[in-house]
Amino acid sequence: MEPHEFTNHLIHETSPYLLQHAHNPVDWYPWGEEAFAKARAENKPVLLSIGYSACHWCHVMAHESFEDEEIAKLMNDLYVNIKVDREERPDLDQIYMSAVQMMTHHGGWPMTVFLTPEGVPFYGGTYFPPQDRYNMPGFPRVLISVAEAYRERAQDIAETGTSLLNELRRLSQGSGSDQPIEQELLDAAYTGIVRSYDSTNGGFGGAPKFPPAMTLEFLLRTYVRTGNKDTLQMISHTCRKMADGGIYDHLGGGFHRYATDARWLVPHFEKMLYDNALLSRLYLHQFQVTQSALSRTTVEGVLDYVLREMTDTGGGFYSTQDADSEGHEGKFFVWDIGEIRSALGEAAAVLFCDYYNVTEHGNFEGKNILNVTRTIEDVAVANRVAVNELAESLANSRRILFDLREKRVKPDRDEKIITAWNGLMLASFAEAGVILKRPDYTDAARRNAKFVLENLSRDGFLLRTYKDGVAKFNAYLEDYAFFVEGLVTLYETTGEFRWLNEALTLTDRMIEEFWDEENGGFFFTGKSHETLIVRSKDYFDNATPSGNSVAAGVLLRLAVLTGKDSYRNVAIAVFREAADTARRFPSGFGYLLSDIDFLLSTPKEVAIVGRDAADIEPLLSEVWRRYLPNKVVAPALVEEAATSQLPLLQDRPMLEGRATAYVCEHYTCKQPVTEPQALSAQLGSANAVTS
Repeated sequence: MEPHEFTNHLIHETSPYLLQHAHNPVDWYPWGEEAFAKARAENKPVLLSIGYSACHWCHVMAHESFEDEEIAKLMNDLYVNIKVDREERPDLDQIYMSAVQMMTHHGGWPMTVFLTPEGVPFYGGTYFPPQDRYNMPGFPRVLISVAEAYRERAQDIAETGTSLLNELRRLSQGSGSDQPIEQELLDAAYTGIVRSYDSTNGGFGGAPKFPPAMTLEFLLRTYVRTGNKDTLQMISHTCRKMADGGIYDHLGGGFHRYATDARWLVPHFEKMLYDNALLSRLYLHQFQVTQSALSRTTVEGVLDYVLREMTDTGGGFYSTQDADSEGHEGKFFVWDIGEIRSALGEAAAVLFCDYYNVTEHGNFEGKNILNVTRTIEDVAVANRVAVNELAESLANSRRILFDLREKRVKPDRDEKIITAWNGLMLASFAEAGVILKRPDYTDAARRNAKFVLENLSRDGFLLRTYKDGVAKFNAYLEDYAFFVEGLVTLYETTGEFRWLNEALTLTDRMIEEFWDEENGGFFFTGKSHETLIVRSKDYFDNATPSGNSVAAGVLLRLAVLTGKDSYRNVAIAVFREAADTARRFPSGFGYLLSDIDFLLSTPKEVAIVGRDAADIEPLLSEVWRRYLPNKVVAPALVEEAATSQLPLLQDRPMLEGRATAYVCEHYTCKQPVTEPQALSAQLGSANAVTS
């Protein structure tokens, strides 16, 4: 291997994204005191560039500008340059993205922010081209102009920075409401959300279109609460359109990040762990309600993809799969009709191309993104074959083309293991294991929980990221909240107390580290974190749920499980901080609205006791068979129940030596039952409808 001409300060990092830039001619530094000390000593502004490894335009700007020696010389002469992986440092990304949005009214990645040596932003943007184009100034012109302004207009720079800093601090203070949290908030949010529903294509709004997993989860709860069939139709229509669209990988499983069009056809091709965690859980819940075969197939397609492509040998889940391969976005995923004919033979190719909408001209730069526009019944009639014959042919063709695709150059994979995203996927695997009767999924959940506890925990604190045997960075609120939720779900689906005990320990640590005793709400960073220009809070769902929302939801569940009112009071304080904003912008609060639905309900409390795991399994499966979002489940072996501190499990003997279920509300229980059918009657409707 030839020696690199350039090597900068990123060479000792573990982030694949940072290492991609370690041999740029730009003298990059990682975020840290060394870079800011240099900026202060030389009185230079800081150029902060934030991106992530699966970001297409990050790669474009790197190739056009950061690998260009003339542009790099300008950057090195005029600035101290810092490169940040937003997945490692969401705290920095959140603060400086808010600043860029204030300055430019839009945001995105790569993010380019100019800071004073004290870290205060004064100018910023996203992607800049190497020359003036797209009605955008070229990056060299921006570099020169900003440096001149920093030298010659120090007073203006200071005033801009102070103004931005004050606004960032104001954003972090919250705006609590004294109004009671009532059903009216849920009804108003529902009305606001469905106003932008796309009845043709599913989803909300126009292009680009992001899968609205958290909003649809709220709508699913709304359907259960109200019985409104129109709500279920919106959910099912959107789920079908997404699963049929090009945003779903019909050969390998898993969802791409988002669609560039309104009809889910052309994706931005990267695959993110968090999207697939949230979407697999949504489709799982939709399957519980509708028993839709498509929903089950989609869940298994996602989770099997994660096990095959995105799982470390130790059980951790990787972060992302790139959009690009061989320098072209989507090249790994698209098809020429000639390739398909050659691989399948004429007869099978005709059926495959008709079902997956493959044409001579293609639908993406002359190639074809597989997508489904007609039902299998319609395609069978058009081709004069039986439906089961067509289904068998399509399944065989998918296997052949998948194996052929495996021989292509694969997109790069970011093998960072991030605690928060692992928590989301852990919860999905745990639920899927019991609902779909897939013990391999339950085993994947156990292995993941064990991996995080053993590799991303130190001295009672969680860490953010793990790569190549190195775990680093203090965990953020979302890491604690998402992982605790995953652990609680793993306990509720297995009855293994270890996971609940770990969850309770981490919950108390989360409150201690992140709770704002003065104003309420959780800070994004803990007390032990480095001091940044602002200590922010976040209530909005973005690509992932807000840490505050997930924390509040899991605290409500734990309050019911443990009987601790203090947990419930903390959750209600979060709702008060966010309620007014959620009423105005409901599509940004899907997770929080689902939590409030739980708060306003009378949750079912289900205790199950038995001799061993096999003994309690039939009753546990019956509980999880139906969509019953407002519940807590306390499964236990009978000797554990006898010593448990959980109110639900106290004085809960087995009946006649058989596994026994107790269905309770406010710890007042119905007659204990030992048969799944009797348990089903006590739990009520399984919410199954045909779809």
